[in-house]
Amino acid sequence: MIAAQLVPTPVGPLALLAQDGVLVAAGFTADPAEMFVRLTADLQAQGLEVVDDLGPATEAVRAYLSGDLYALDAIPVSQPGTPTRKRLHQALREVKAGTTVSYAELAERAGLPKTAARAAGSACAQNLIAPFIPCHRVLPSSGGYGGYYYGVPVKEWLIAHESGAMVISR
Repeated sequence: MIAAQLVPTPVGPLALLAQDGVLVAAGFTADPAEMFVRLTADLQAQGLEVVDDLGPATEAVRAYLSGDLYALDAIPVSQPGTPTRKRLHQALREVKAGTTVSYAELAERAGLPKTAARAAGSACAQNLIAPFIPCHRVLPSSGGYGGYYYGVPVKEWLIAHESGAMVISR
């Protein structure tokens, strides 16, 4: 069974979906089913159950919102993807809170050639576990915020929160 919980945030509910304590999806939506349908067929076959508390993932979101910008980093995540996409998602998790990178820079950090900026953009667009895999920290080198699956206002809020929050060091 895939367990789901909605956690309130200043930019709307954050749906968290987990399997055996590992986050398989997270996104800014009031309907966990919107995230569930993006999962692989194998995960969808397990069914979806809304629960009151997912434990560590829920606690991490609350800590993040309270200023512990590293709280999300400790939560195990799993999502499908090619080896290239997985490298890019891992590189995303290593972009420190309060900082941003360009798509080309993300590709470089993942050990991919600079021409892989398009692959970095695709990895961000297909990310199922926002903000735990922080694709909001990637900005176009041409300026501005670029796009974001949950809307640019959510991306702007996340970046502002991380830039202005008191950072609790670990």
